[in-house]
Amino acid sequence: MDSEGHSLAEITVKAVILGVVLSVVLAAANAYLGLFAGMTVSASIPAAVVSMGVLRFFRRSNILENNIVQTAASAGESLAAGVIFTLPALVIMNYWKQFDFIWVTVIAGFGGLLGVLFTIPLRRALIVEGKLKFPEGIATAEVLKSGERGGSDIKYIAQAAVVGGLFKFGAAGLRIWTEVIEVARGIGGTVAYFGSNLSPALLSVGYIVGLNIAVLIFLGGLCNWLIAIPICAGTQEWGVYPADHLQAGQLMSAVDWAHKIWSTQTRYIGVGGMLVGGLWTIINLRKSIFSGISSGLKAYRSVTGETVTIARTEKDIPMKWILILIAGSVVPLFIVYQIFVRQVTVSLPMAVTMLATGFLFSAVAGYMAGLVGSSNNPISGVTIATVLVSALLLLLLMGKGAENGPPAAIIIGGVVCCAAAIAGDNMQDLKAGYIVHATPWKQQVMQMVGTVSAALVMAPVLMLLLKAYGFEGHESETENALAAPQANLMASVARGVFEGGLPWNYVFVGMTVAVGIIALDQYLQKKGSSFRTPVLAVAIGFYLPFELSVPIFAGGVIHQVIRGYHKRKDTAKDVVEMSGRHGLLFASGLITGEALIGIFLAIPIVLSGNPKVLAVLEKPLGTWPGVILLVGIGYWLYRTARGKKKS
Repeated sequence: MDSEGHSLAEITVKAVILGVVLSVVLAAANAYLGLFAGMTVSASIPAAVVSMGVLRFFRRSNILENNIVQTAASAGESLAAGVIFTLPALVIMNYWKQFDFIWVTVIAGFGGLLGVLFTIPLRRALIVEGKLKFPEGIATAEVLKSGERGGSDIKYIAQAAVVGGLFKFGAAGLRIWTEVIEVARGIGGTVAYFGSNLSPALLSVGYIVGLNIAVLIFLGGLCNWLIAIPICAGTQEWGVYPADHLQAGQLMSAVDWAHKIWSTQTRYIGVGGMLVGGLWTIINLRKSIFSGISSGLKAYRSVTGETVTIARTEKDIPMKWILILIAGSVVPLFIVYQIFVRQVTVSLPMAVTMLATGFLFSAVAGYMAGLVGSSNNPISGVTIATVLVSALLLLLLMGKGAENGPPAAIIIGGVVCCAAAIAGDNMQDLKAGYIVHATPWKQQVMQMVGTVSAALVMAPVLMLLLKAYGFEGHESETENALAAPQANLMASVARGVFEGGLPWNYVFVGMTVAVGIIALDQYLQKKGSSFRTPVLAVAIGFYLPFELSVPIFAGGVIHQVIRGYHKRKDTAKDVVEMSGRHGLLFASGLITGEALIGIFLAIPIVLSGNPKVLAVLEKPLGTWPGVILLVGIGYWLYRTARGKKKS
């Protein structure tokens, strides 16, 4: 076997079966987690770990088989995110009475397959030629390589995975301490807020992406939560709870007031930034995208028409067939929209529009995954932008009184959201495959297998959750109703366009801010600065809760401190590379442990219907145990990445 693993089998019977099973299981688990907590957990690393554990029982297994398994399995998790962020909105709006198996499968499967197709011409632009980190892709590759090497390297992942898993279990399972620090005060008629999530995985994401991106995400959050929200709060009357929650007139806490302003108003600054940033990203990547398509078309033929021999690690699914399938997808899209809208003059332009926006936002999702990873990729922000654009076009074509307008916008958003979610996650998988020398076209085939497998179970899972718990905002709501925050947000956006009430001023502010950030980035590029300001990183900071930005920033600081240490000590290059690899492995292990426990915790919660089923205390001790432990983990990461002083 050579360095690229030419003799290794990739798509085998056992790998396909294991990949399909994990795709279905992870899709179901993440559907519940997403509807319950508003977040899903990236499954690439957990799937790789499970795959390595299972395939070890077979006499012949290898790193590329493990990579194929995690590729298929993670597709299920990402498709679940695309589905639960949008389709429950149709039930909440009472457009659907239940989740129809055929329609859920068609929308989820078709959107997911489009996401796979869209990533193929983007692979070269974002992975081969781009300089994006893809933190979870790198982490997955390190997990796979360490499992293959065994020996001393695996101990860094194993130790960190145990630590990260125990931390998550103590906070989210046993509920000994709370996972988020939040402090807010009313000051002079306005509100000041600070918060931080106590997450080793987010700390690791910041360490992997480095200080530049971590700073931009943090600055975006800082500008929103410490500038925009206080200004907005100062111009409004202090918020009150609705009468059906507490007595009428009961003032909100400062923390709740800050979150309400963010979720209903200033968050849309990030949406406006993503709209402009997405278009700018496509403009910047246009040459690489066209080059990727062109090279793909020429890859299998020479000027004389003879087949060209290209490296196995550069073979995608033939680009000719990809373009035919993408263009041909207009027909089924038209049929779907015609059934819902029943106006040819609306269905045809919307099918074409959805195809264009699907590619645009898949590229944006892939780019953002390269910045912050799949778990922290704000797919819901991309979906809001899609629903906004779709609803505005439908409003123009159908008029303000169209009853089918809001549901049609959600349907379009559902297809695009599934495509974008799959695109972001698949880019992470293709990055991992690029590092371990996998065959791209085989990964792309398994991405399709994982997507279809997950699509087939989405409707039964959603129907089960609807009957067991119900959704907030719907007539099925019970005491333990699932919050479904993104779905409720999509429903309000779609209705808002047709009925009024959307905070358009904040969207326009975000678009203006994005233009300024792009201008600054161009200036820094001309000056040859090593520090750059990619606009989507700042937009992500505006869109995400501030609590997520803080640990990412802390991880970036640790990364920079270690670089400074080695520079001061004039450490030998081979020692720097070795200690850097150990730090990356340790960070990958922290992500692995937290992700595994995050998924496994869903099992007892679903079986019992009680989110506190494993809690050992009636009330958590507060945040101080988590703060102390996270500081200790951060120092351990620093020592591991720095290496021994006498090296």
